[in-house]
Amino acid sequence: MTTAQIGMLALLLAILVLFAWGRWRYDVVALIGMLAVVMAGWVNADDALAGFGHPAVITVAAVLTISRALSNAGTVDLLTARVMPLTGPRYAHIGSLCLVVGFASAFMNNVGALALMLPVALASARKRERSPGLLLMPLAFGSILGGLATLIGTPPNIIIATYRADVTGQAFTMFDFTPVGGLVAVVGIAFLTLVGWRFLPRGVGASDSSHVEIDSYICELRVVAESPLIGERVGKLPEVFSDDAMAVGLVRGKNRYLHPHPWRVLEEGDLLIVRTDPEALRPLLDKSGLELVASKLSGLENIKAEDLRLVEATVPPRSVLEGRDSGYLRRRTGQTVSLVAMAREGASIRTRLRDQTFRAGDVLLLQGEPDSIDDSVSDLGLLPLAERDIKVNRPMRAITGLVVFAGALALGATVLPLAVALLTAVVVYVLIGLLPVREMYRDIDWPVLVLLGGMMSVGQALQTTGTTDLVAGSIVQVTGALSPIWILTLVLVVTMFLSDLVNNAATALIMAPIAFGVSQQLGVNPDAFLMAVAIGASCAFLTPIGHQSNTLVMGPGGYRFGDYWRMGLPLEIVVIAVAVPAIAYFWPL
Repeated sequence: MTTAQIGMLALLLAILVLFAWGRWRYDVVALIGMLAVVMAGWVNADDALAGFGHPAVITVAAVLTISRALSNAGTVDLLTARVMPLTGPRYAHIGSLCLVVGFASAFMNNVGALALMLPVALASARKRERSPGLLLMPLAFGSILGGLATLIGTPPNIIIATYRADVTGQAFTMFDFTPVGGLVAVVGIAFLTLVGWRFLPRGVGASDSSHVEIDSYICELRVVAESPLIGERVGKLPEVFSDDAMAVGLVRGKNRYLHPHPWRVLEEGDLLIVRTDPEALRPLLDKSGLELVASKLSGLENIKAEDLRLVEATVPPRSVLEGRDSGYLRRRTGQTVSLVAMAREGASIRTRLRDQTFRAGDVLLLQGEPDSIDDSVSDLGLLPLAERDIKVNRPMRAITGLVVFAGALALGATVLPLAVALLTAVVVYVLIGLLPVREMYRDIDWPVLVLLGGMMSVGQALQTTGTTDLVAGSIVQVTGALSPIWILTLVLVVTMFLSDLVNNAATALIMAPIAFGVSQQLGVNPDAFLMAVAIGASCAFLTPIGHQSNTLVMGPGGYRFGDYWRMGLPLEIVVIAVAVPAIAYFWPL
């Protein structure tokens, strides 16, 4: 083992630890890795920077932009309108939503497809009087599974295809992933529909829910001069609130009391920290004489409270609000939107709202002017949870969007490189008005692009230092008594495990050269091992941090961190059981 190989292994371990730790965002970690290999002399600067212009980076950016155009065209809405009548029985409800999001995810960004379907799922849950927890985790997993079926369905597939082109001279084509990935997606969605939801914790997916709860909000209510609660003891609040709310804290001046003592007498100006359901909030205010506390909104002094609008939204991963507080929210919106309540799963919120920093998956109740709050929610990168209109009255726009997309795929398969063909589709969408110029770059996930560009140089350093051959040789030596099919299974399982902790694109970039090296050492078909990495890198079902789709449903679904593995682990076992024989059949060793 050379000094360069020791250094490269140490750097790779450090990168994995930093990815899993999450202290710094993964694009920053990728840049650290890129700078390290350049300064060590393992990759020259020009080659390192060339990674940002790699076809995989351009293809991912184009797919994200096309997802926005297809959303504007109402393509997913058209599909949704066709399946909504099928949501009566529980199995049909889960299955229809998963099939739509899975099909959409095969041709657009996973998170984009989920974001389109999430309000539909919540609206249908209300209509069918089912808990959203029954639907949203299967929906998130369905969006991940659907991406396995095509080249552009998920970034790991694009990475694996371009890596194959780099090492063999020929990339995987658009539907090379379909025989294995499509089969895994179909079986996985069938599992989610028929069996998977049964693994959810008792109560999360209860079918006898009489109404839909996104879970209890924490909000602040002020005791005003006219409130009948003045002079009453805290111990009387359960009688006043009934089952609608529970007081978990009291703020009086500079004093804060958690679980205030029942004998404490309420005074004018007291702030009650209350846990309540959003649907019960307005009746609660009316009967208790309390006032919902929201920061004073600039320019709205003469507007009555009833003239303001409340909007419910969730914080997706990498929203501008992530890691910020309510003060930043007010400043960012020009003091026109304020936070009046929030809900967070997996944490007990007992402090004031102004002391909270937002996390991905939080559900926020925002207050603002009816005419501007929707634009503010969009600017903040939040996902509204209210029922939305389905655009079924403009089918030609949806069909036009699909025709342009299909044409780009045909060009990519016959005449042009796929990245150029997809960029052509983007330009056409702009010219025909499906993609306003101001929205061209809005949905591009810039941290992912930086991650791809930076980690390309790390992958290159793994090969130039001989570290890939070293690791591959060690794996073959340790597993020498096993047949290639068992080593293939091991590569798939290791890749899946890393993807539950590390960004899926980073997992693919790290595991692809190792898997290829293992296949070379064994003298077997490298395509089988690359397919194993493609499947494993996208199958992150054990944690809410393994994939953005998992994080996105955590708050609206009322899930906790430990809920995911209950359904995710059986699903991963199903994936392994289907993927390994499918790979061996379609890509013989």
